[in-house]
Amino acid sequence: MLRKHPGYSILELLPTDVYVVDCAGDFVGLRRRRPELSKCPAHAQDRVHRCHVVNIAHPWPICSMFGTAVVRSRDMRLPSLCFSAALTLRRMPDPIGPLDGVTVLDLTEHVAGPYCTKLFADFGADVIKVEPPGGDPSRSVGPWYQGISGPDRSGTFFYFNTNKRSMVLDLERQEARAVMERLFRRADIVIESQPVSRLDSLGFGWEQVSSLRDDLPMVSITPFGHDSPYRDYKVSDLVLYGFAGEMYSIGVQDREPVKMYGTASLVECGSAAAAAAMGALTSAELQGIAQHVDFAMADAQFNGVDRRHATTMGWEYAGRKSLRAPGPAAGMLSGVYPCADGYVEFSGAAIRVPRLDEMLGSPEWLQEEKWWRPGASVNPALVEEFNAHFLPWALERTKREIWAEAREAKVLCGPLFSVDELFEDTHFSDRGFWATSNHEELGEVQIPGRPFMMSASPWSLRTPAPKLGAHTDEVLLECGFGSSEIGDLRATGALGE
Repeated sequence: MLRKHPGYSILELLPTDVYVVDCAGDFVGLRRRRPELSKCPAHAQDRVHRCHVVNIAHPWPICSMFGTAVVRSRDMRLPSLCFSAALTLRRMPDPIGPLDGVTVLDLTEHVAGPYCTKLFADFGADVIKVEPPGGDPSRSVGPWYQGISGPDRSGTFFYFNTNKRSMVLDLERQEARAVMERLFRRADIVIESQPVSRLDSLGFGWEQVSSLRDDLPMVSITPFGHDSPYRDYKVSDLVLYGFAGEMYSIGVQDREPVKMYGTASLVECGSAAAAAAMGALTSAELQGIAQHVDFAMADAQFNGVDRRHATTMGWEYAGRKSLRAPGPAAGMLSGVYPCADGYVEFSGAAIRVPRLDEMLGSPEWLQEEKWWRPGASVNPALVEEFNAHFLPWALERTKREIWAEAREAKVLCGPLFSVDELFEDTHFSDRGFWATSNHEELGEVQIPGRPFMMSASPWSLRTPAPKLGAHTDEVLLECGFGSSEIGDLRATGALGE
């Protein structure tokens, strides 16, 4: 049954389908679980706001993100209408995540972009990863399972692409245009990390996408943005952290600056890009405003959490430029110390000598007055003498034993855990942090799981990272291509075969 409301678009929440009508009450389309619109004029697909309405596969439809449904008739340029779906939300059994029902067209590569879309996929979105022939370049980056390389054996690719579907499409070929147009029609958001202007030159840039779908947001992740004088420059994690991060003040004064290990800057940018993408998706959902998000990794790194914002304020308000430390911590019991099974770190522990005395068990040597005098903790001769007493004590104990005794005495201390020790730590294991998946090439794989816990929309590792092109035919069939058409595409080389 279709309802009318003068001047507005109406969305009907029914037990099986969602019907959309325009302000005149004319039938516009039928939105099912994954499919295209059906039983409607050919042009209707261009008129319906794709609001990732529902989980139609379940007995009751709901709106996936906000407990509301949003519909807009673009022909009339009407404001969005929100319909409460709170009651039906409670009827949905076993949601796969808070973003269930969202379709992400993923044109990202390497680390930052794939981490952004991984966050969407891991929380329930259907992320369709479009890869070039040969695959995402991160498939050629180790570490390798059992030391054997291969496009489906990369630990890097596995971690950044869980819960996604992979299809291969050569965007350089003319035949790819029809496929991309159908993918654009299916998506709720496009996230890409191609070099600036590449998608424009192929006919898949923002202007072309917005002319096809004026309700489809697009996020472009690039090193410096689309309007920077550095727009065509490439970056590595080292270059990015040196340019926009706080590398200048990391390390010691008599040595060169150092960066954080691995790809920390790129991963941080991917996390920030996910927040930007959620903002774009929310704007399209609730306000009917689709927009192009120009995400520059340099900007995100400059505004990031790793001290750059603090040093910026120091320069802006006090004219102070941050310097690297003159050397390792020189005070008494301040810095990193070896122990029986690794290392522990103390911070200003000798400032409160009674607590230090309690932690060490009130040894006779520490009862001498010289240790209790002001300034003793920075006296070089006393520091050296203290270390001669303290190091044998530390080397007889494990990091966890030292940590426990320090906590008991209220001394600031923490263990430096290696990765294998974190896999055994009860904090992570007891909270169900680790996720296990079975992969055809890698076997059973255990990786870090959800970054946070949601009481009603659980995170889950539904599928391992996809093998290259594992879902090409599946996605094409969902887009309405027949088996013979898929065969024709494959014959042209558009599917990379």
